[in-house]
Amino acid sequence: MTLSKEQVALNLGRRLREIRLQKGLSMENVAAYSDMEYIQLSRIELGKINTSVYQVYKISVTLSEPLHTIFQPIAEEKNGDQ
Repeated sequence: MTLSKEQVALNLGRRLREIRLQKGLSMENVAAYSDMEYIQLSRIELGKINTSVYQVYKISVTLSEPLHTIFQPIAEEKNGDQ
């Protein structure tokens, strides 16, 4: 079973927020260092928008987190649903 676009956006947002909080970073700082508005990061974390891979890359650089660790839980959820 393939995850819907909405499910992927929600899971991605949750994962980014989880990593950000684990690292003790504020949403404002991550947004600023990722060259985006605070509200855009908020909408990404809430799964309200389907952001670009480039935006996720910029956030991952700010979080010092490899892309594969951000996307891995999403891939595992999809594989678990089959």
